[in-house]
Amino acid sequence: MKCKGYWILKRILIPSATVTLKSQITIPIKVRTALGLEAGDKIDFVEIEKGQFAIRPRTGSILDMRGCFPKLGYVPKIDEMDEAILDAAAEDYLASVGNSIPGHKKDGEAA
Repeated sequence: MKCKGYWILKRILIPSATVTLKSQITIPIKVRTALGLEAGDKIDFVEIEKGQFAIRPRTGSILDMRGCFPKLGYVPKIDEMDEAILDAAAEDYLASVGNSIPGHKKDGEAA
């Protein structure tokens, strides 16, 4: 990676910003224009390698997720979804406490 002095000598201005006391920055106009950013837009900071990040506008729509997940083949009912959520929450809880709840039987244990 070339040092900043190299780019200055080549008369290539590198857009930069200063971090404020509140950890905020103003994105230079050249960068905002290139990324098509407007007030209120969200951006992502993507780590491209250790200690180096790229910024990317978050412009996607939920519709962009179409096809990312397999189809179930049926439409689950609300009570089925509720039960699945409760089961998953219970599993997470039991895993977090190490299945140490008195009277709780692990899968496969006899009563």
